[in-house]
Amino acid sequence: MMWYRLLDIFFVLFHSSLVLFNLLGWIWKKTRLANLITLAVTGASWLFLGLLVGTLGYCPLTDWHFSVLSRLGETGLPNSYMKYLVDRLTGLDVSPQLVDSVTLWTFVAALSISLVLNIRDKRRRA
Repeated sequence: MMWYRLLDIFFVLFHSSLVLFNLLGWIWKKTRLANLITLAVTGASWLFLGLLVGTLGYCPLTDWHFSVLSRLGETGLPNSYMKYLVDRLTGLDVSPQLVDSVTLWTFVAALSISLVLNIRDKRRRA
């Protein structure tokens, strides 16, 4: 049981850090390319892996984390990590549609900004 508690903490820290890096990694010039790569991998997971498993927005980290939480006795887990995280941090039951919408639009914004800045940086180097 202790092992699963440690895994839960690991997933919360790692997955949340990845989310923050996806949203903000474009700010620093040194992390822009890595940010664009993690955004592309995230988008590919949501779309292509999602199509394969039958759930758009699929994330293997969420799947693994929710497996750990199930072993810890958690039930009624939402479909998305972001809904789970928002609820866990606030103690509220935020609308899944609102969370999914904000997640998608902030992802699109971060991807757009990262793409534009990476292209600009590449042109300046050339």
